Amino acid sequence: MKYRLYAPGPTPVPEEVLTEMAKPIWHHRTPAFEKVIAEVREGLKWLFQTKEEVIIFAASGSGAMEASIVNTFSSGDRALVVDGGKFGERWWKICKAYGIEHDIIKVEWGHAVSPTEIEKRLKEKEYRGVFLQASETSTGVAHPVKEIAQIVKKFDKTLLVVDGITAVGVFPLPMDEWGIDILVSGSQKALQLPPGLAFAAVSQKAWAFVEKSNLPKFYFNFKTEKKNLEANTTAWTPAVSLIQGLRVVLKNMKADGLEKTFARHDRMARMIREAALAIGLKLFAPETPSNAITAVWGPEGMDAGKIVKYLRDDLNMTIAGGQEAAKGKIFRIGHLGYYDEMDMITVWSGVEMALMKMGFRFEHGRGVAKAMEIVNS
Repeated sequence: MKYRLYAPGPTPVPEEVLTEMAKPIWHHRTPAFEKVIAEVREGLKWLFQTKEEVIIFAASGSGAMEASIVNTFSSGDRALVVDGGKFGERWWKICKAYGIEHDIIKVEWGHAVSPTEIEKRLKEKEYRGVFLQASETSTGVAHPVKEIAQIVKKFDKTLLVVDGITAVGVFPLPMDEWGIDILVSGSQKALQLPPGLAFAAVSQKAWAFVEKSNLPKFYFNFKTEKKNLEANTTAWTPAVSLIQGLRVVLKNMKADGLEKTFARHDRMARMIREAALAIGLKLFAPETPSNAITAVWGPEGMDAGKIVKYLRDDLNMTIAGGQEAAKGKIFRIGHLGYYDEMDMITVWSGVEMALMKMGFRFEHGRGVAKAMEIVNS
C-alpha cells in the first residue's frame, strides 16, 4: 500500500527536489557551490520578507532556537516566554540550560496568548527578549505575532524572537514590515525538504544585541556565519545536498508567489476544519487556528489515538496524535508544504474510515463533501 504522510513535519518532498538532491554531491569550497549559496541567500530573504541575512545551520529548527538565545543574551539577562504548548516549553528549557532567568506566560493549550498580557509584563520588568511561536505545532494555534510585534517595538532593550518553524511559507510573517527581530524556521516543514537545515533571520536591532552577547557559543555563532555567508560560503561543512534542494524549492516558491502560496495553505486548512465540524467534531483551537496544522478533538468517550493508529496500521498513512495532557484526546493533520486540495480529501477520507471503524455515528462522507465544497467555491 502506498505510504502517505500528513504529519506537521517532516512533510513530503517534491520529486524534482529529491532528484536534485540525488545528483553527485558538490564540494562546498568551490565557485560552483558559491553560486548555489548566493542564490539561496537571496531566496531566503525573499521568503522571510527581509533585507537582512538569513543564517543557515546544519541542524533541526531547534538549533536555530538555541542560536537565537546564545547569540543575543548575556549572563544576568531575563527572558519572557510564551508557553502554550510543547514548543513554547522548548524556549524556556533552552533558557534554563544556559542559566538565563526567565518568566513564563502560561497559556492554556488550544488558546493564543493575549498581547495585552505581554505589554503588561514588559511594563513591569525589563526583559532582553520575548519568545513565542507563530504557529504552535502541538496545539494548532496561531499566536498574534503582528500585534505583539507592535508592542515589543516600543521597548528598545527588548527583542521579539519568533519560532516560525511551522509558519514561514504558510501564512504572512513579513519580518521587516512587522518588526520581528529574529525569525527562525526549519527545512522539513513548508520548505519541502528533509530535516537538517535551520534558519534564523536577524534584524539590525538584534545584531546590536549580538555584539554585546557574552554567552558561550561555537558552532551556533551568528557573527561567524554571517561573515561567511556574505562571501557566499559557510563557516563549517554545510548540508550540501539539502542546500542544493533548497535552491529548487525557493525557485518554485518564487514562481508561485507568496500570495498564492498563502492562499493554498488557507484553503487546505479550511477544508480540514470544515470537514471536522461537518461531522460533529470540535476543533482544539477554534478561535485562532494555524493554517499549518489542524488539531481536532476526538469523539467524546473515544481514544483519539486509535484514529492515528488505524490510519498508520490499516491505511499506511501518518497523521499526528496529541502530546502530554492532550494525548489520546486529539489528532493533528499537517497541511503545510508540498500538499494540495486532493491530499486533504484523501486524508479526511482516511479519518472518516477510522471513525466508522470505531463506531462513531455520523453521516458518512459528509466531511469529505464539505471539503469538496470549499475546493469548488
